[in-house]
Amino acid sequence: MQIVFSRTSPYARKVMVLAHETGVIDEFEIIESGDLSAVSRNETVVARNPIGKIPVLVLNDGSSMIDSRVICEFLDGLHAGPRMFPTSGRRRWQMLTRQAVADGILDAAVNTRDEIMLRPERYRWPEWIDGQMLKVRRALDQLETEVGDIDAAVDMGSIAVACALGYLDFRYRDEGWRDSRPGLAEWYREFSARPSMQATTPE
Repeated sequence: MQIVFSRTSPYARKVMVLAHETGVIDEFEIIESGDLSAVSRNETVVARNPIGKIPVLVLNDGSSMIDSRVICEFLDGLHAGPRMFPTSGRRRWQMLTRQAVADGILDAAVNTRDEIMLRPERYRWPEWIDGQMLKVRRALDQLETEVGDIDAAVDMGSIAVACALGYLDFRYRDEGWRDSRPGLAEWYREFSARPSMQATTPE
């Protein structure tokens, strides 16, 4: 198998963290995609995913699997250890919901960065940018109230939250998300020290 990814993509980072945590990292060849942009074509990626997004998992039969959530759940079925995706019950739905909240943070933050970095300044929409960042802040406030539950286990929910916070540190250093969320900040300090997080730090 092959995984097409970029170290700066938080979605690809989720896949890589899970692969390290579950021990399946050696099951695939890693292909660096190079630079990606919403307004330019990356041939390495498009050849494997017509949507042009990463990560992409290329299976041994040549078919491609896309979307970080899909890829992560597929990879979670390739090992014999504790599951990152609980198979049933309340814990599964809590984890999936937490993953959705973390992905919502990423969607809003990535879209805002594209708006600021790619759209000509005269066409930017400040109210839209403010609205997207408000989504990020509200979601972080919710996670602060749930930090005890997040700390209960390493699963796909906690991995997704950690990758979202890592992206904010990487691209939004002036946001100061820790200032009013001490519980979440302490949880992330401990989680980000895990070898899987250290091995996938964006550059």
